[in-house]
Amino acid sequence: MADKHTNLIVSAAPHVCNPTDTATIMRDVVIALIPALAVSTYVFGIRAILMTVICAAACVFFEWASRKIMHRENTIGDWSAIVTGVILAFNLPVGMPFWMAIIGCFVAIVVVKQIFGGLGQNFANPAIVGRIALFIGFATPMTTWSVTKNMSQAIINNAGVDAVTGATPLAMWNAGAELPSNLEMFLGTINGSLGEVSALALLIGGIYLVVRKVISPAIPCAFIGTVAVLSLIMGFDPIFQVCAGGVMLGAIFMATDYVTSPITTSGRIIFGIGCGIITMLIRAYASYPEGVSFAILLMNILTPHIDSITRSKLNGVEKKGAKK
Repeated sequence: MADKHTNLIVSAAPHVCNPTDTATIMRDVVIALIPALAVSTYVFGIRAILMTVICAAACVFFEWASRKIMHRENTIGDWSAIVTGVILAFNLPVGMPFWMAIIGCFVAIVVVKQIFGGLGQNFANPAIVGRIALFIGFATPMTTWSVTKNMSQAIINNAGVDAVTGATPLAMWNAGAELPSNLEMFLGTINGSLGEVSALALLIGGIYLVVRKVISPAIPCAFIGTVAVLSLIMGFDPIFQVCAGGVMLGAIFMATDYVTSPITTSGRIIFGIGCGIITMLIRAYASYPEGVSFAILLMNILTPHIDSITRSKLNGVEKKGAKK
């Protein structure tokens, strides 16, 4: 029998230990993006890898330098800057000048992330804001798309000229031009940014993240499902709308950002539905054919309110204003 004077000693929280840390999660995200990078390299050539590496390296440098200047502990070992750089690269045309892409990295890391305190304190997804800043500041390069290697060779053979630019499927859809097949859209032999070319590759990465329990399927399913349903209601091809543009990339890799998305399951569903609605409204009624980045940014701003509405109420706590 235990001594009656034995004391129960409880250490400080947390009491449940988990080997998963930020670096592990971020490495999983990088691994999940490899299939899309492989397809982009096949479609656009070695420049796709160069763009990705340069953006990742620039983000790491800006994080290191800004933390150094602000006399803060350096955090480049958590891989979050690398993830930001890779996702930003996936939102850019492959032919965009590298120095412009580096400016986007500066905005993402220094302006959006570090000025607000670093990882966990940014109000919006850094890569999205970096992409929007580049779109506003360099509209022409951000909407000048290099044709795929296959398309370029076909044009050269048929017309005897060197082709350097081509329209994305969404731009073609907006202009009423003939569209690529849904199979081409799904597999990725189309124009667009690095992260737009292959819905299949992004889906493989998303499944990997769900299996690894890095992300919840709530936001991607709500986002993609809303786009598909609204496409049917509006009379558009839902498969085209889901595979075109940045829906798959945004739903799986940007809208699921831990810092800027809701923490409750119901909140995540609301967040995903909101992203889908805003995306389709921009596509259908705005002059700009793509709306994923703007949709996610607007919902990032609403995240604190969504959390406030959907968080669980504590039992036994008296409501404000309740009569005693």
